Formats: sequence, C-alpha cells, structure tokens
Amino acid sequence: MAAAVLAGVFMTGAGACFAQASGAEWQTPAEASAYKTTPDYAATMAYLRHVEAAAPGQVKIEPFGETGEGRELDLVIASKDGVFDPAKLHAAGRPIVLVQNSIHAGEMDGKDACLALLRDMVMTKTQAALLDKAVFVFIPMYNADGHERRSAYNRINQNGPEEMGWRGNGTNINLNRDYLKADAPETRAFMKMFHTWLPDFFVDDHVTDGSDYQYDVTFTIDDGPNVPRPIARWVDETVTPTLEKDVDATPGHLASPTYITLNDDTDPAKGLGFNDDPPRFSTGYTILENRPGMLVELHMLKDYRTRVTGNYAILRSLLALVNRDAEKLVALNKAADAEAEQLGAHPLGDQQFPLAVGWGGQTTPFLFHGYKYTRQLSEVSGTMWVKYSHEPWDVSLPMATGFKITASTTPPAAYIIPRQWTHVIDVLAAHQVEIKRTTAAWTGKVDTYRCSGMQWNRAPFEGHHPIFAGEGSTEPGKFGQCDLVTETITYPAGSAVVELNQRLSKVAIEWLEPAAPDSAMAWGFFDPIFEQKEYGEAYVLEKLARKMMAEDPKIKEEFERKVQADPIFAADPMARLEFFYERSPYYAANRVGQYPVGRLLKVDGVPLK
Repeated sequence: MAAAVLAGVFMTGAGACFAQASGAEWQTPAEASAYKTTPDYAATMAYLRHVEAAAPGQVKIEPFGETGEGRELDLVIASKDGVFDPAKLHAAGRPIVLVQNSIHAGEMDGKDACLALLRDMVMTKTQAALLDKAVFVFIPMYNADGHERRSAYNRINQNGPEEMGWRGNGTNINLNRDYLKADAPETRAFMKMFHTWLPDFFVDDHVTDGSDYQYDVTFTIDDGPNVPRPIARWVDETVTPTLEKDVDATPGHLASPTYITLNDDTDPAKGLGFNDDPPRFSTGYTILENRPGMLVELHMLKDYRTRVTGNYAILRSLLALVNRDAEKLVALNKAADAEAEQLGAHPLGDQQFPLAVGWGGQTTPFLFHGYKYTRQLSEVSGTMWVKYSHEPWDVSLPMATGFKITASTTPPAAYIIPRQWTHVIDVLAAHQVEIKRTTAAWTGKVDTYRCSGMQWNRAPFEGHHPIFAGEGSTEPGKFGQCDLVTETITYPAGSAVVELNQRLSKVAIEWLEPAAPDSAMAWGFFDPIFEQKEYGEAYVLEKLARKMMAEDPKIKEEFERKVQADPIFAADPMARLEFFYERSPYYAANRVGQYPVGRLLKVDGVPLK
C-alpha cells in the first residue's frame, strides 16, 4: 500500500487518539459509521486480516481455541520486528501486554479501541513507538458467541452503539465469573493461551453499570495483601497516577483511579464503597498468576465515540509506561514467580496466605466528580429514587480504603486429592497446575477439615448452587465452619498430589482451601460430602436410644436437657431419634462433612511418579 494513502492527520478534541487516514481503507468500522455501530464477528475479523496482510512483519493472528458454538477464538499480536514466539520474546526481556475485550459482549468498546490502536501502531505509524520494547497482544472478541447475539435491547443502561452483544456465552455463563472454576470451553482455551504467552501485564476492558458521574474512564489495578508487595508499590506509586494523568490530559476525557461503587445507590453523598476482586474475576485470577491486572470500566452513559476514544487513551498510556519500565516490570514478575514457588517450602512455619480480602474499615477523602441529583420517594418502587442532572458536583466523599484479610491459611507442602474426585482434579489440570500421581495406595496422617453448617444458594448462579451469595440472590448461601483436624486416611493409587513448589501454587491453594471465596467447595464441587447416605428406621433407633442411655448416663442427661430446653426438638419425633443416631458409630461411618483433600507437611514416603 502506498505510503501516501496511509498518511494520517492527528486529530484534536474527543478524537485526539486517532490518526484518520486520508481514504476510508484504514478507518475502523466503528469510525466509518461515526461510532453509531460496532462490527459483527465477521466484519471485525475481516478488518484485522486486512491489517495483517498489509503488515505481515508486524501483525499476526493466531487461533487459540473455540467457543461452545464453534466460533474461532483469535489472538492478535503486534510485534515491531516480526518476532511472534512468546518464548523468544520473554528471553529477550520484551514485556507482553495482553488486552482482553468483549468478555461481556455488550461491552465491546475495547475491541474497537484496539482496532484503532493496532492501525496506528503499524499502518499510520503515529503510535509505532509503543512497540519499541513492548509487544501488544489482544483478544478482539473473547465471548464471541455472546458477541453475535446482537440486539438494540441487550443493555438498558448503555448509550450505544445501535446494536450490541450479550453478557453470557452460548450457555449463558458469565465468563467473568468462571476464571477459577473453569466450566466453559472459552475459559479452558484462555488458560492454555495465557500460559503459552504468560503476559507481563493484563487488561480486561469493560463498560460500567451503576451511578451517573462525570468520568468516562474508570479503572482499578489490584494492590491488596494478596498482591506481591513490589508489584503493589509499582502500581500505587507509578502506574495508577500515570494513567490518570495521561487520560485527563487527553481532551474530552476524565479518569477515575477507582471503580465507582456507591455505599448507597439512593444517596451518593454517603460515599464510595470497597471493591472485592476474588479469582472468579479475570483480574482477581491474574493475582494468582503473579501478574498485575487492570480492570477498565468505561462509563455506560457516555456516547460510544467518547467511550472508545477513552479506552484508546488509557491503553496508549499503559503501553507507553510499559515501554518505559520494561526492564523493571519483567524483573518484578520474575521475582513474584520465584516467591510463589516458595509457598510450600516451610510447611511447619507460620506464614499466612490470604484467601479472602475485605474492607479494613478505613476511609480516605476522595475528590469525586459527580453530577448534582435530587432524591424523592418513588410511587413505583416505594423507595428513594435518584434523578441525576448534568450539572457538575465536585465534592470530597469518604472512600473505603485499607484491606482486611478475612480468611487465610498456612500453606502445606502439598495437597493430596483422592483420584475419584476427577472433576476437582480436572479443573487444576485445566489451569495447567503441575500434578503428580501416587503409584500405589498410600495410608498416612494428613491435616484436613471437618465442615458443617453450610447453606446453599437456592437460586442458580453461573450454573451452580454455591455456598455463597450469588449476585442478586434473595436467598443467599452461607459458608459454615471448617475445623482443621488430623486424620489417618487411605488414598488409592492414582491420587493427585499437588506440591506447592511451583509457579501456580496460588491457584492450587485458592481451589483446594475450603474457606477461599472461589474454592471447589464454595462452588459446590464437594457437595456430596454433606449428603448422609445411610440412616436408621425409627423402630431400630428406638432400641438404639434405650441401649445408649442405659450404657451412658451422660447421653441420657444431655438428651433430657435438650428436650426440656428446645420445644421444637421436643415436638419432632425423628429429631429425637436422630439425636442418638448422630452420636453412634453408625453415623460416623457416613463421614458427613469430612473433607477428602489432605494437606501434607512433607511428601517423603508418598509413592509418586
């Protein structure tokens, strides 16, 4: 293509980020429609393949899997010198930035921003410097099936484009709740691709729901106690302020360095809340991969042009920063991997691994750029209704800050999982966690858990009835109690042993420790351990009760006290009989609530291959 045809004029104003070609050839489909529309799957890939053909030494498209409906999942790679092998890129110390788009396929702004950014890197060359050291890798449409379920009515809260995709995938699973449990084929393809490329920085592009305010770009980068401290310091001291400054300096854009969550949706004056990021979410999962991850949330009520160009602005700023700090970022990630490999090195020590992080109860003043509003009692909903104006409201509000570790564990040297729990082991295998197998049956003392008091979510949540509150649930689940005990257990040959002297040790801990927010137990993978399979007939238990009371006066006394103190129990004939059954060896044989996974302080003596 002649250079004259590709020459661009750098615009100012809301479109400051984009170099517009003199002809229509390199305009993205969104630009060509004046941001009224976003291209469908076929048109998106046609544009990208057009760029690939025109810049074969700098752009490559690679498939990395298939959706449930059979669509190809693609990765677009931009490298200045035609090196597209991740191993060679890592060996050269070139940082890889992976950007994921359209996981919620009604929120496709990042896709159109990435098309324009790629064009300006390799065709108009106005952003060619962003590839000096960094490699730009992006997924244009991760939820490709949801992307093609297009409608003008998919997102009631969103201002354009004319049609947009759907939040769930082909089986209506929200892929941004699937990262640790890995139910969907898209998730399993993602894991394989992620470990092939092992990016140095991850970005997940979204569009908000929520309140109205002046910002068009909001973003957050995890920096809590579950993030390696050197990475957290770099994020807090360098990345976050740089991105905020750069986006604010781009005409027509305003950034918030936090995802805006109101403490009270009916009264913004009550301040901003804490955002938890467990590993069901993409950026929560990248913490387990020892990598920094950024959530970008464009504001839903801004027009599509503003949102796409705002997404471009923050990605451009990030890539410029990664080029500048390339050596530092690579070193930070290398150190984080080495730290993760040591988690199981001292199983008798007292180092604590944070399983769940919450708000520490602190607040800090935050200059909030919102809109003035009125509150009134609604005759429709019967509660307070907020009506926003577009008159600026710049006010200092309290923002929840500080972290509190709400659950933690002392890592063992390894976990051992009975071979029959195949679906639990299969998830670890999908994450490419290193797993060894026992070569013979092994009996030994292990630390494990006895669990009780669990309540399950009545409404389905992402294809499960988890032991936690699903989003929007009116009858939430509740995690009971798991007490650490030492048991002698026999594990059959072929049982899985996961040692924690590996880079993905955090993935294993979060999946196998019951108290973790997205553990296998929390998602219901171990539900059968809470099911009582054998029981006693009433006439048999009548004889058992009399025998137990005759042989143990303390049981008789305990039973009589409970009858006197608990009228509900006293009025329930079967509960009275179960009182005795549950204190007998017959009930113990059910092993109700006995967690089958063992925690090993050492693997010596366990027959492994």
